[in-house]
Amino acid sequence: MADFDLAIIGGGVNGVGIARDAAGRGLRVLLVEQGDLASGTSSASTKLIHGGLRYLEHGAFLLVREALKEREVLLRNAPHIIRPLRFLLPPQPDMRSPILLRLGLFIYDHLGGRRILPPTRTVDLTHNVLGTPLKRAYKFGFLYSDCWVDDARLVVLNALDASERGASIRTRTKCVRAERGEEWRLILNARGRRDVVTARALVNAAGPWVGRVAETVIRVPGPARVRLVKGSHIVVKKLFDHDTGYIFQNPDRRVVFALPYERDFTLIGTTDENFQGDPAGVAPSGAEISYLCETASRYFRQPVTPDDIVQAFAGVRSLYDDGSKKPEEVTRDYHLAFDKSYGHAPLLTVYGGKITTYRKLAEAAMKKLADVFAPSRPWTARVPLPGGNFPYNGVDTQVAQALRTWPFLQEPHAQRLVSAYGTRIVDILGRAESYDDLGTRFGADLTEAEVRYLMTKEFAVDADDVLWRRSKLGLRVSDVERAALQRFMSPLPALRLVT
Repeated sequence: MADFDLAIIGGGVNGVGIARDAAGRGLRVLLVEQGDLASGTSSASTKLIHGGLRYLEHGAFLLVREALKEREVLLRNAPHIIRPLRFLLPPQPDMRSPILLRLGLFIYDHLGGRRILPPTRTVDLTHNVLGTPLKRAYKFGFLYSDCWVDDARLVVLNALDASERGASIRTRTKCVRAERGEEWRLILNARGRRDVVTARALVNAAGPWVGRVAETVIRVPGPARVRLVKGSHIVVKKLFDHDTGYIFQNPDRRVVFALPYERDFTLIGTTDENFQGDPAGVAPSGAEISYLCETASRYFRQPVTPDDIVQAFAGVRSLYDDGSKKPEEVTRDYHLAFDKSYGHAPLLTVYGGKITTYRKLAEAAMKKLADVFAPSRPWTARVPLPGGNFPYNGVDTQVAQALRTWPFLQEPHAQRLVSAYGTRIVDILGRAESYDDLGTRFGADLTEAEVRYLMTKEFAVDADDVLWRRSKLGLRVSDVERAALQRFMSPLPALRLVT
C-alpha cells in the first residue's frame, strides 16, 4: 500500500487549499514545499479578496460571479485575517465614462448574491475625508465593497488546518524526482537528507514553477499553455488617515490600488508584465516602480517618488494562456489538467487561479480525483480556519476580550495578535500576567512566546518566515533585531514539532 493517498508539490495557496480539503475528506495527504509556505506568489499579492471589477470589462462574468460569492464565504470562515474594505473609485471621463463605471458597479453589487457587504454609493469628495488626500480635480467618486486579506497567513492557516486533520506538511523539502507507475514514487530532499515515499496520486501545484516541475521532476512534457506574468507593489508611509482604499484608472486602461496597510503605511500596486526567468529572483523593475509612483502622483496631492518607498516586492503569476495579447487581459481563472492513463498513477496539474477562488479550485481538484478516491461531499465552505471561530464582525469584541484577559497588553499589540491568530491568541499568551512572562522581545511587539508558537505550530524556520510571512513586522524591525531573532531561531530546530 502506498504511503499516502495524495501527494502535492507546492506550498502556495492552491497547494495548501487542496491539502486541507483532501485531509478533511479522510485522505492521507503529503505536501512538500521547497521553501517556506507562501514564499512565492501567494505572499506577493495585492492582499485582496475580490471579484475583480476590471475583469467585467473582459467579459469574465462567470469568474467574477464565483469570486464575488467566495468573498463572503471566506470572510465568515476567516474573520481574523479577512476584513471588509471599502474602495473609492474617482472617475476619469477621458478613460471610462462615469455612466459606464456605475453600470459596472451595479453589476458587481448584484452578480454574486452580496448579503454582508454594503452596496455602492456615490460620494461628494469636496466635503468628505476621502477627498482630502486627492487632487482638487476629483469632485466625486464611487464607493464600493470588497475584502482585504493577509495572503500569507491564509496559506499558513490552511496548512495548519490540513496538518491538524492528519496531513504531513513538509517545508524546505524539494521533490527532486517523481517516478510514475501504478503509484508515484517520490524522491525528496530535505536539506541534504534523502527520503523516498509513495503516493496513489500526485498534484503539481507549483505555481510559477509548474512547468519546471513537469519537465524536470515529473518528466512529462511541460505545460504548453502557461504564461508567467509579473506583478509588483510598493509600500510607502501612509498617504491618508482613514481605512478606505482607492482604485485608480490609468491611461493604459489598467487600474492600480492604493490601500491602507499595517496601520502606518500605504500599499500601491499592481503591475502586469510578461515574465521570463527564475521566479525565485523576481523583483520590481525600475520601470514598474516609476509606473506606480506616477499613477499615485496623478491622483494624490502628495507626490510619491522612489525615495518614499520603504518596501518593494514582486510576484509571478502562473496563468493559463488564453491567447490574450496583453498580460493584463490573460484570464485569472484556473485550469486543471487531469491525466489518468491506463496503468499509471493519476496526475493533476494546476494552472492559474486567484487567491479569492482558491477554495473553489480545491473543490474542483477533488472532483477531478473522485474517480481515484471514493467520492465525498465538499465541506470547507462551512468550517472556519484555525482561530476564525467567531462572527465575521467580531474582531473588536475579540480585541476587547483580549485586553480584559491580558490587561498588560497595549491595544495595538492586542489588535495585531487577534488579527493574526483570532481565538488562538490564547495559545501564545496562555497564563501570562506581564510582558516579562512572554520572554525575550525581538523588536516592535514580537515576543519569544509568539516566535515559539510560530515554530511549533506554523512551520516557521527562520527570521523571514516570522517577519514577512507570519507577520509583516519586517516593516518595523531593525537589521540588528532581525539578526537577534535569527540567532534565537537557529539553534532550536527541535521546536518544529509539526512535519
